[in-house]
Amino acid sequence: MAYDLRDKLVIAISSRALFDLEEENAIYDAQGLEAYYRHQLAHVNDPLERGSGFRFVQNLLKINRQFETPLIEVIILSRNNAATGLRIGRTIEHYDLPIERSGWTAGTPVTRYLKAFKVDLFLSAYTPDVEEAIAEGYAAATILPHTPVTEAESDMVRIAFDGDAVLFGDESERIYQEQGLEAFIAHERKNADTPLSKGPFFKFLKTLSEIQERFPMEQSPIRTALITARNYSTHERVLGTLEAWGVRVDEAFFQGGVEKYEVIRAFGADIFFDDQDAHLIPAAEATPSAKVPYRP
Repeated sequence: MAYDLRDKLVIAISSRALFDLEEENAIYDAQGLEAYYRHQLAHVNDPLERGSGFRFVQNLLKINRQFETPLIEVIILSRNNAATGLRIGRTIEHYDLPIERSGWTAGTPVTRYLKAFKVDLFLSAYTPDVEEAIAEGYAAATILPHTPVTEAESDMVRIAFDGDAVLFGDESERIYQEQGLEAFIAHERKNADTPLSKGPFFKFLKTLSEIQERFPMEQSPIRTALITARNYSTHERVLGTLEAWGVRVDEAFFQGGVEKYEVIRAFGADIFFDDQDAHLIPAAEATPSAKVPYRP
């Protein structure tokens, strides 16, 4: 009987988002594909260093230890070819990651395979693939590659989200950008009882919430946080939206324009999703961070 991915939380991640391949990518950019292939094959037995997405994947996969049948699947989906994938496979074995599925497209856009693998979240260091995935309705984000990665494992995975244009649609974001803060606050107060539309990460949050419901609240191995630049005066619409969706976030922070990165660091996020570089760049100095393409 075929293995069924439909009842899993499926994360597809590129090799460069999971491991540190910045040196190898620089060889590709400067010397071309053949030089890149030769380098990878020459170093096939040299494990790669952890990349920005490593800690998130490692801690997420640990949840499977609590179930007979895995709830979470991580799939390597890469533009590399199968031959250069040898080094990735040996690095996966080196770190003892329980990853059993992969796809190597030899330069073909990987997004055409997201449906086949029932993907809930796609992480990549290659922005064009991420933008295409978002356009096709998938939760997707570009991993910022320069985050220092700690070796510490945890029994809990911590995920932090921005609100507008990430969890929620961008209708309120557009009002803020076009009309300013006062108009935005007035609009949100007027529509406090109207749920926001669903953003690109709604389904991913919903699936996380369904996994959390399998545990007593204080024992859940997943902890989520909403960290938004919104003022607290707009909180009613946000919290009412989450309630209407039947999803939970464990912690919520309404920053009112204050920098997010210190709260993100204090939360201990394994990954932080936002759509704005102004928040992502300082956050990425200490926290693995990923950019959700903003699509008006």
